[in-house]
Amino acid sequence: MGIHVIKMPDIGEGIAEVELVAWRVQPGETVAEDQILADVMTDKATVEIPSPVVGKVLALGGAVGQVMAVGSELIRIEVEGEGNASAASASTAPPAPASAPPPVAKAMAPVPPAVSVAPAAAQPKPAPGRAAPATAAPSTRQPGDKPIASPAVRRRAWELGIELQYVHGSGAAGRIMHEDLDAYVARGAAGQQQPAAGGARYALRHDEEAIPVIGLRRKIAQKMQEAKRRIPHFTYVEEIDVTELEALRKRLNERWGAERTRLTVLPLLIRAVVLAVREFPQINARFDDDAGVVTRHGAVHIGIATQTEAGLMVPVLRHAEGHDLWVSAAEIARLAEAARTGKATREELTGSTITITSLGALGGIVSTPVINHPEVAIVGVNRMVERPMMRANVVVPRLMMNLSSSFDHRVVDGLHAAEFIQVLRGLLECPATLFVE
Repeated sequence: MGIHVIKMPDIGEGIAEVELVAWRVQPGETVAEDQILADVMTDKATVEIPSPVVGKVLALGGAVGQVMAVGSELIRIEVEGEGNASAASASTAPPAPASAPPPVAKAMAPVPPAVSVAPAAAQPKPAPGRAAPATAAPSTRQPGDKPIASPAVRRRAWELGIELQYVHGSGAAGRIMHEDLDAYVARGAAGQQQPAAGGARYALRHDEEAIPVIGLRRKIAQKMQEAKRRIPHFTYVEEIDVTELEALRKRLNERWGAERTRLTVLPLLIRAVVLAVREFPQINARFDDDAGVVTRHGAVHIGIATQTEAGLMVPVLRHAEGHDLWVSAAEIARLAEAARTGKATREELTGSTITITSLGALGGIVSTPVINHPEVAIVGVNRMVERPMMRANVVVPRLMMNLSSSFDHRVVDGLHAAEFIQVLRGLLECPATLFVE
């Protein structure tokens, strides 16, 4: 038998370290060739590490959440025949992971309140013919363990505001008796003031849950911190009358929805951005503030902020200038699905030149979106609301929507930012101009 050591592979693009986000195997398990051993993350892309050999897992080289250097030991596998590790190295277990984050507490038991023990004279005496309750410390049950108690005991505990989870049961198999409730109250565990009937609904809680910030959530936190630290944000909000835009969208869906992808507002907004950045090329740019260079792009690669179960991701709609409405809509749907299912590639998550973010119906009135560094602008879509507006001296109902957009004030002047949004406004309020060049 031999030892085969698998090292952290070189993912490419000059990446020196990656984060270990999940183990797919554990020590003692037998693995097959090409079986996935672990998931690692670089930037916002998750990469699966397969096994090149058949064997039994001996040791893992890192803990979930640990950042590991390329070339460091990932896992040791016992294989038939000779392995790739020398006898000296094979006899040495891999070093314990340094500063590994604590495991996620899926359901931590609440900490019972401190107990103030009353003097012995104050302890209640058991009723004649009944055994005295045990004086052992209250037992803490694990979440999901249902305390054993009669309906009468449960009702009395509910009226007293006592959580049976923390009451020691002196009866058979830990059954909680009325005397156990008396002892619990006497110890002061129910608090200085007993709640009235129904008080259990307002019982104090002392539970905590420690959730390590790892994986995608760590990447998001680092990126947001970097953006706010490096970029002086300037946010500009404008009100847009989207009545005609919505009428056009609905008509297009009625005519083509059964044959083509149904349209949302995003493809129309993307078309407006494509046209507007032709007049303001400094908006469709990326700023390398270390080198002091702003790169203006002819191609419009639009990041679409997408909420996933793992956190916020920004897949990129490439060359939006070359897409019609339905191609953009289909690509947006595909990218969003890839992001939500964790199948988006690194290429699909990088390289955007301007980002659009929207919370849909929850968009609120105003937001202050954070720029996707190293871009210099982000356009935020707020919710649509029908409001009375004045048109030709007549109050009429109009569908209104705010655009909340942020700009890098180092390279985008406030005047140009406002002019850019006003161009967007003109295009969206008169949607026919989206198709006239």
